[in-house]
Amino acid sequence: PVIRKATANDEQQHRNNVNKRHESIRKAQELADKRGLEMKVVDAEFSFDGNKATFCFTADNRVDFRELVKDLASQFHSRIELRQIGIRDECKMKGGLGPCGRVCCCNGYMNDFAHTSIKMAKNQGLSLNPTKISGLCGRLMCCLQYENDTYINLKQGMPDVGERVSTRDGKALVFDVNILENKIKTRLVLEEANGENPEKLCFSAFRTNGKPYHHEKNVYCRI
Repeated sequence: PVIRKATANDEQQHRNNVNKRHESIRKAQELADKRGLEMKVVDAEFSFDGNKATFCFTADNRVDFRELVKDLASQFHSRIELRQIGIRDECKMKGGLGPCGRVCCCNGYMNDFAHTSIKMAKNQGLSLNPTKISGLCGRLMCCLQYENDTYINLKQGMPDVGERVSTRDGKALVFDVNILENKIKTRLVLEEANGENPEKLCFSAFRTNGKPYHHEKNVYCRI
């Protein structure tokens, strides 16, 4: 419910709470370090009247912060709540720019974290280098799941790399798949009678509406 319209004093009180946030985080981290706690304080939020302070932190393991709560209560003279959050929550809270140059999705508009997996990167033919498919939080980027369903639908009926397919020139081995263009590249192995200096025929093949594969061009290459 709306109690009343904010006054100039109310606005000043809100600004004071916001301005002391960074200093409160620094002091809380100092107290945690003094206790030898392996935790990182990432945010501090004060109730409007200042009677309650909530500190969010990240840690690899569970932390016994009972003594730290007493230290914080003595320091800030208010009721203290400590809340452990995940590393993705930290990124959502702080924000930043992703590899695409835009604000992180989790900070910009997402309410819940998207489920992502390394299989999504494989479906889209992306590099599996962790530095290229990980966000600022160090976890897999949320945007991996945006086009995953489209890639799965386009991939239906297409062979995988290493799979053998039948063409008008015989059996061929798939060595490259272009899902977006609906094309594959195959190799036919041609062995000479004496078994020396075999050659491979490299084909660029394509498929349309479920029709058989047809070769676009032939390129000869020595093995």
